[in-house]
Amino acid sequence: MAETDLFVVGADPRGQPVGQSMRLANRHGLIAGATGTGKTVTLQRLIETFSDAGVAVFAADVKGDLCGLGAAGAPQGKVAERIASMPWLNHQPTAYPVTLWDVHGQSGHPLRTTLSEMGPLLLGALLELTDSQQAALYAAFKVADREGLLLLDLKDLKALLAHLKSHPEVLGEDSALFTATSSQALLRKLAGLEQQGAEALFGEPALQLEDILHPDRDGRGRIHLLDASRLVHEAPKVYATFLLWLLAELFEQLPERGDADKPLLALFFDEAHLLFAGTPKALQARLEQVVRLIRSKGVGVYFVTQSPGDLPDGVLAQLGLRIQHGLRAFTAKEQKSLRAVADGFRPNPAIDTLTTLTELGIGEALVGTMEAKGTPAMVQRVAVAPPQSRIGPLSEAERAALIRQSPLLGRYERPIDRESAYELLMARAEQAAAAVQQAEKDQATAAGEKQENGIGSAAGELLGGFASQMMKTAMRQAANQISRQLVRGLLGSLMGKGR
Repeated sequence: MAETDLFVVGADPRGQPVGQSMRLANRHGLIAGATGTGKTVTLQRLIETFSDAGVAVFAADVKGDLCGLGAAGAPQGKVAERIASMPWLNHQPTAYPVTLWDVHGQSGHPLRTTLSEMGPLLLGALLELTDSQQAALYAAFKVADREGLLLLDLKDLKALLAHLKSHPEVLGEDSALFTATSSQALLRKLAGLEQQGAEALFGEPALQLEDILHPDRDGRGRIHLLDASRLVHEAPKVYATFLLWLLAELFEQLPERGDADKPLLALFFDEAHLLFAGTPKALQARLEQVVRLIRSKGVGVYFVTQSPGDLPDGVLAQLGLRIQHGLRAFTAKEQKSLRAVADGFRPNPAIDTLTTLTELGIGEALVGTMEAKGTPAMVQRVAVAPPQSRIGPLSEAERAALIRQSPLLGRYERPIDRESAYELLMARAEQAAAAVQQAEKDQATAAGEKQENGIGSAAGELLGGFASQMMKTAMRQAANQISRQLVRGLLGSLMGKGR
């Protein structure tokens, strides 16, 4: 294993090691160069150096071949010749402790975060929102915080947007920010995100940072590889946004460490230009601030891209280690960029930096390190040291074996869908619907009783009138009968007296 106090990149033309103190490895770095110049092998070598020093690593495996870190190398040909030219290297073919991750959960442990953890700023960048749409999203998140509605996955956010559209009074003073138009636009953006398969990224169990930072049993730093070979091509915004979230989450959660002997974690962001392409100014300013300050948390960030021009000037200014592989300059624009790259190094009288950039062979690079005091060292032409692990990808069977042997197996595989905004809002909607049904039922019952009471009263009045009429008739008949009897009695008496 390499010495933990020296970060070795390779050898200069005299065969002497070139590197910098591990204490300065949290000053970030850049690995750049044209396609096919050896960036991936250099990246693999640096990752091994960090792991040997006990530093945890998180890297994006864009081409799918970094997973070779999980198997011992078998150097031959030019690689074996390079190793022989560096007797101080103490090269020993070694397999490294690798944990595989995959957003879709197919070639590694499922990798998730929640919408609440990501926040409206990063989510807005992912959805590529306009200013008015971003304001509406902020208003929705504000309501979710106020009412205790957890936003874990996409269905939670869709349910919240539908709720706010139907109940704008919930927004209070922010009602002007949330219009029907903005609501529909947000829902369309979310539908587009789902079509990219991004719903797999959001949910629980979410990635726990302590699982990344935990060392291997032998003391080496574990190497966490995100399989981004599919993600970069199908959903580049999802890839970039996740890496930005990880960087921001580390900045928020990790305590201050100051200048330690070595970093706590090294992040390697391949296809780094995707992190900044089309990024809103507010987010880019935030990113530059995080890159500037996160080194005090013990995190070193290493960007991998084709040209330094892919990174903003504010980020380039923060970089300590620069490894520049060969560049090609055929057009006037490319030649201008080439001069800018050469001017980014501290000049070395023994090297024509501009000319050397176009002459570098595969596995060679111009390297600018930092001196002990933190000042840039003169640029040097370096033959990059070969990695001790396999150069090339693992087979499907080897990947499956790594997953089965992972200490995190079973921790992230089964998704959890606990009570969150969707469930709470659905429950509220059901309660409201039940209340409406009960009210309608009560109203119908009351109307029925009223109708029955009306019929009973009419019948009573009718019966009462009929009884009264019968009584009057009976009384008239009785009176008539009595009158007739009296008349007959009176006449009979008169008639008898007459006889």
